[in-house]
Amino acid sequence: MADTILIVDDEKEIVDLIALYLANEPYQIRKAYCASEALQIAEQEPVSLALLDIMLPDTDGLALLQKMREKYLFPIIMLTARTSDMDKINGLTLGADDYITKPFNPLEVIARIKTQLRRYTKYNAPEKSAYDRDGLYICPDTHTCMLYGKPLALTPIEFNILWYLCERCGTVVSSEELFEAVWGERYLDNNNTVMAHIARLREKMGEPPRKPKFIKTVWGVGYKVDS
Repeated sequence: MADTILIVDDEKEIVDLIALYLANEPYQIRKAYCASEALQIAEQEPVSLALLDIMLPDTDGLALLQKMREKYLFPIIMLTARTSDMDKINGLTLGADDYITKPFNPLEVIARIKTQLRRYTKYNAPEKSAYDRDGLYICPDTHTCMLYGKPLALTPIEFNILWYLCERCGTVVSSEELFEAVWGERYLDNNNTVMAHIARLREKMGEPPRKPKFIKTVWGVGYKVDS
């Protein structure tokens, strides 16, 4: 079954341009020009990946992102003219998997879509192990994460970060290794993406920043989960 790509933007020209470039790929294309349309499509059929513009006529794209993350795990790429680092960090910490600024090269958008779909498929493939210690349970086989018996609502990126650390429990993982393993891209020295996602994970897990129980910071080296 072909993957379904949902394109959400109030500019019809942009939606049509991306759809045109995707026409030669094995994808089903769904178009929405506002948040309410996007949510309706997501409720009616399985979506494999969504492209969301931040500026929408009926609500802010970040609000739509939060709404989608309450129910769906599929990758979400934000499309926006906003270029500040804080805007990008806000989008990523709210659950976006990637962030593309306008104007963009349509071929780059297609490449990012393929990367996110490959990553999502890889980390949702059946595994033979799980981490179960001190109240934290995470299993890639069922894509389940529980903390003290209650499910944790994690985005795909957050789940992949936590599983990567748990899979290597007892070992310190550098920000560079974590970023390149989870995002599949080259790490840059000024990249704060990993730190922002770790902070968001700790917040969801109710961990105090200074004395976290599960995801521990080894200053100047990286992060680790105890074995």
